[in-house]
Amino acid sequence: MTVTWEESGWERLAEGVGRCRLPVWDCTAGLIVGEDFAFVVDTGSSLEEGARVRDRAQRLAGRAVTGIALTHHHFDHVFGAAAFGPAPIFAADGAQALYREGRAELYADAVRNGLDPAAARAAADALVRPGEYVRDVTALGRGAGRDILLVRIGPGHTGHDLAVVVPGVPTVVFCGDLVEESGEPQAGPDAVGTQWPAALDRLLELGGADGVYVPGHGAVVDAEFLRRQRDDLAARFGVDEPTA
Repeated sequence: MTVTWEESGWERLAEGVGRCRLPVWDCTAGLIVGEDFAFVVDTGSSLEEGARVRDRAQRLAGRAVTGIALTHHHFDHVFGAAAFGPAPIFAADGAQALYREGRAELYADAVRNGLDPAAARAAADALVRPGEYVRDVTALGRGAGRDILLVRIGPGHTGHDLAVVVPGVPTVVFCGDLVEESGEPQAGPDAVGTQWPAALDRLLELGGADGVYVPGHGAVVDAEFLRRQRDDLAARFGVDEPTA
């Protein structure tokens, strides 16, 4: 029996590509399905939420999740990763120490933001280190019915942001929290504001004028939204003139 994206609780964005919006923090989890793979983008804010994403993704794909990309090292995107078992995990190069040494900081940030302390502790204790770090661009899925490009965008929302690009008509770009629709982009102590506008310029180059851009939080947006947010960030951090 074929299960549709909507029946599995996902929003279909293109052939074989979709996402779901998770409760509480309105965080995005993405799914890319090919002939013999099911690739997830970000994993939710707890082990329980990660397990729900896993189960919904596997029901739709008809197979176990075969890989995961983590767009950045914040609890609401990485705390569900351990629920996916042995699937390989990709992250941006440079973030190794954050995953190796960041459990206490992630736990504290999760609790500050309202996650139940017991759930936060369980996820922090089970935190999985990525096995693959993307230095520039890593291509996956070729020959399996769907290309996936993992792109190390550089500093912006954090010091080590990763985008996931699915070329096609339309091209879909999972932006992580470099882009936010449901509120103003959040700049915590690990943000690099002076380089954030350039990161959005890179996203626009990757997705093009007709791209579908998936923010880390909120509704899917278009290139014009990215340009406006890029110019707002440039003004906010005193970087340069607006884009044309």
